Amino acid sequence: MSQIKKIHPGEYRPIADLITYSPMPTRQLQQIDPFIFLNHHGFQTYPAPNNGLPFGPHPHRGMETVTFILEGDIMHLDSSGHESVIGPGGVQYMTAGSGLIHSEVSSSEFKKNGGDLEILQLWLNLPAKLKMTDPLYVGLQKEEIPSFTLDEGKVTVQQLFGEWNGVKGAFKESFPLTMSTIYIKEGGTFKKQIPASDNIFFYIVRGELKVNGQSVPFRNLVEFESGEVDLEVTASSDAILILGHAQPFNEPMVAQGPFVMNTEEEIHQAYEDYRNGKFGSWNH
Repeated sequence: MSQIKKIHPGEYRPIADLITYSPMPTRQLQQIDPFIFLNHHGFQTYPAPNNGLPFGPHPHRGMETVTFILEGDIMHLDSSGHESVIGPGGVQYMTAGSGLIHSEVSSSEFKKNGGDLEILQLWLNLPAKLKMTDPLYVGLQKEEIPSFTLDEGKVTVQQLFGEWNGVKGAFKESFPLTMSTIYIKEGGTFKKQIPASDNIFFYIVRGELKVNGQSVPFRNLVEFESGEVDLEVTASSDAILILGHAQPFNEPMVAQGPFVMNTEEEIHQAYEDYRNGKFGSWNH
């Protein structure tokens, strides 16, 4: 049994001059609760000079973002006073919670000199009881993230959330969550058992993988059947994989623009609170 339910290709959705693919949400796949949205930007090479990333100041409430920087950089600014520039191999984790304004743009150095860029952003839902939690931001460079190797060094795992192989993740999660970025050299292989209680997020960023015997190329999200899943993954070429799993919330979700809540009424309230300045001020 492959245990694969369906393979979802990323839909091409460019944003200005930014190459972007998104496998979720689409008409075929609304969410893999609590994983609700993925944008895969790049791979592309920016000339010198350039305008960089186009994500100027905008609000969020009721969800979290995990941003993976593979190439290039990203400068984060927000209304809670956080500021950072994270480079290749780094990861940003932001809890929007009750609400904040942030921008995600390229550094002045990148805009001046150009270079390669590949960045992914994954949205996580928050359970109803945590929708209005205090905002939080943590940005870590590659060397600050715990990692370990498998298969005689052919598989390198960056542990972001939860624990695997005795290694605890870099970030303190808001709800029980396990997530890793996995770099696999051609021929490298690993196995992992996912509990029956969890939904799996499995997105191939680069390369091609054989997943439980089935070949899947990059820019594809693999949806698995419910129940316990025994993953067996082998790289047909050098590959990068984002692998996460968590228990579903099984709560109603209403997503509109940058807000993810449980009811339409809460969405209207979010827009009203934003208009009334309750997400903090933008002084950058």
